[in-house]
Amino acid sequence: MRVLVTGATGFVARTVIPLLVERGHSVRAVVRRPDVPVPHAADTVTIGDIGPATAWGNALQGMDAVVHLAARVHVMRDRESDPLAAFRRVNTAGTRVLAEAAAAAGVKRMVYLSSVKALADESRTDELSEETEPDPHSPYGISKLEAERALAEISARTGLEAVVIRPPLVYGPGVGGNFLRLMQAVDRGIPLPLGALENRRSLIFVGNLADAIQECLTHPQAAGGRFLVHDGRPMSTPELVRAIAEALGKPARLLPVPPSLLALAARLARREAMLDRVAGSLVIDDGAIRRALNWRPPCYPAYGLRLTAEWFKAVRG
Repeated sequence: MRVLVTGATGFVARTVIPLLVERGHSVRAVVRRPDVPVPHAADTVTIGDIGPATAWGNALQGMDAVVHLAARVHVMRDRESDPLAAFRRVNTAGTRVLAEAAAAAGVKRMVYLSSVKALADESRTDELSEETEPDPHSPYGISKLEAERALAEISARTGLEAVVIRPPLVYGPGVGGNFLRLMQAVDRGIPLPLGALENRRSLIFVGNLADAIQECLTHPQAAGGRFLVHDGRPMSTPELVRAIAEALGKPARLLPVPPSLLALAARLARREAMLDRVAGSLVIDDGAIRRALNWRPPCYPAYGLRLTAEWFKAVRG
């Protein structure tokens, strides 16, 4: 197929685009600024900022499908005076305008990369599934859920086949955020007070996510689906630290600090949200995509972590 990929220079797209080309698709990459090379893409289109006023006509001409990866991503300390409005401008309105334009251009299918945060932002003791009632509280999660609902409405009205994918934390070569900071801490031998945690977190390797996106792009039964995806087995934070340490060839320096003391320290430092992301549990059930598409993650977590570690050591120097 001829596929338009937004967010073409981003972390996920750097794995998605080569995979799509390898599977025989022709990719047109959407970039914000001109003269930004996108390896493997047949051509690129400069679109500027994504929002309610974005003109998509030229970019969509001749396209069979859209993979919408571009987004305003979650940040710990947002400098916007109205974060919800900023997220809605890009994630909700931007997605709605793209979907309307895609339907008008005769695009058959649109795969939208949402987030598990459209269901829940904070840690949960229950397992999240497609049957879970969405309850996001963060501006990011709210904007993602609103984008999903806009897609469903447009799909019902126009016949555009919308597919939503909700990943948890994504890791792999090029990863940033908390995962990168955790790798840096392990690499430097910093003792981490996380050894007593018994939480469970679902993760997904970017290669597995790219494979799921490709499957949702082509599988006849994917149309209209909302799919949670993950690597297949949740990990506790201590397990993850040990796996990262093994991949890096470093010792795992874990201190068994009681979770109650971690919680107290986080309250005193006003870092409860940060602790929740490290110490909380968030487990998802990917049964829907397994049943509907017979999809299984092709890569084991150990392989994904090894590739991530190899990238990290290469850029670290």
